[in-house]
Amino acid sequence: MSEALPMNDISTSAPSTIVRKSLPKSPQSTPPQGPVKTSRFKTPGEGSSVGISIATVIVLLALWFAATNLGWVKPLFLPSPQAVFQQFYEYLTGQANDKPLWQHFSASLLRVTVAFWLAFIVAVPLGIAMGMSRVARGVFDPPIEFYRPLPPLAYLPLIIIWFGIDETPKILLIFLSCFAPLALAARSGMRSAAQEQINAAYSMGASYWQVIRYVIIPAALPDILVGMRIAIGFGWTTLVAAEMVAANVGLGQMVLNASNFLRTDIVIMGIIVIGVVAYIFDLFMRWIEKRLVPWKGRM
Repeated sequence: MSEALPMNDISTSAPSTIVRKSLPKSPQSTPPQGPVKTSRFKTPGEGSSVGISIATVIVLLALWFAATNLGWVKPLFLPSPQAVFQQFYEYLTGQANDKPLWQHFSASLLRVTVAFWLAFIVAVPLGIAMGMSRVARGVFDPPIEFYRPLPPLAYLPLIIIWFGIDETPKILLIFLSCFAPLALAARSGMRSAAQEQINAAYSMGASYWQVIRYVIIPAALPDILVGMRIAIGFGWTTLVAAEMVAANVGLGQMVLNASNFLRTDIVIMGIIVIGVVAYIFDLFMRWIEKRLVPWKGRM
């Protein structure tokens, strides 16, 4: 009686070898020839757009220069860049028949800064409370959503009647324009923390307030910073309306006073100054955002 062959001997016998050789080779089994090229896929919008922004500004300035110097638009409607720059130089050096530019700028900067930080101190804790408590959300959400879409000029007469014509109504008007975006951003940010992170913090022995301090608020910080950028923009937008209240100094007052005398060059100069200052504030907020939440957009 012959002994049975072991399984390893059967698997390495000649017939099986012939069958393996007859099978076609899969394209996936062929090793790559030469170095493998790897390419990094870029998401839409990735990369710096500084060059495009500079080119856009240059094109707009060129169109402005051509339209005014070739007589396409009358100076009453659109003065030339030279006339606007001349007014800027006169206000900057104190040669204009008005207060120097630095006095208008410092008054407006003080009003916007005070109103913005007052709104931040009040609105962010309130938004955090609204994101954590349904009672706070039920109490404060209706009035915020009611006045948020209203233009500042709609309730400006009431503010004048209630608070007079000194600095209080000016700061209050800017405060109200900054308050809503800050509160809503903080409320929305409180929902950014993942439930797994919260459960992990509790499992490691963290208390309720420690979870809020070290988990929820850091997760909400990106939304809060976006709300701050939006709020500071609204503050500068409301500046002209705020300085309509018996103001004798300020960038908004300078623009309004020039419009009464059809000084379009001064109006455009003031608009450019307000826009540039607001843009610098936005760049500053972006810089803070990159330092405080470097993980934003990478997770």
